Amino acid sequence: MLRVGLTGGLGSGKSTAAQRFAELGAFVFSADEIGREMMQTGEPVYAAIVEHFGEMVLAADGSLDRSALARIAFSEEGNSSGGLEELNAIVHPAVIARQAELMDDVAARDANAVAIVESALIFETKYGGDGGWHKRFDRLIFIKAPEELRIARFVARAAGGTSLRDQERQALRDEARRRIARQAETERNAMNCDTVLTNDGSIEQLQAQVDALWPMLRDAALHPPG
Repeated sequence: MLRVGLTGGLGSGKSTAAQRFAELGAFVFSADEIGREMMQTGEPVYAAIVEHFGEMVLAADGSLDRSALARIAFSEEGNSSGGLEELNAIVHPAVIARQAELMDDVAARDANAVAIVESALIFETKYGGDGGWHKRFDRLIFIKAPEELRIARFVARAAGGTSLRDQERQALRDEARRRIARQAETERNAMNCDTVLTNDGSIEQLQAQVDALWPMLRDAALHPPG
């Protein structure tokens, strides 16, 4: 089985590429979705977060307040106090272990499958086990896009189709820039990837790049080295 890591920064188009790979036949797992599942009420990761950060991260219904977690992770206050690293130390080991379980399950069912993990933090995480990303993946794909376009995509996604006041729009743009700054290492690691896709045009243009890459991934899965 071919194990592939799909990465890129905020608003780069990872999810769009991942969806296209799934349509073509890949088994695709989203690190964000796995993390959200593990943060549900009653899950061990949920309990560990609440124990560490306290009730300040809880919504009125007892679920985790993701906005509060984002403030801890991406605000200047959270960064200076190590909030992001503390949160990552709880979430990342569990998410990476779950990714490994899911990939092993795919391999047991289809030895010639292409299994893809979509994650913004393939390189940055300190919790990838012995060998880190070098041993977790056979191939790495990086999605890049111009910063201003990534910011615009973040604002549009956060707005969810609603009209924003100028102050709200600027606050979202500032938040996007803070997050992008935290992901600077992601951009530098593009050179460590086997393939770089450029997402500076239409969705169809990105999908065409995925379509062109897919036969090569399938061939690598069917004919592993050695």
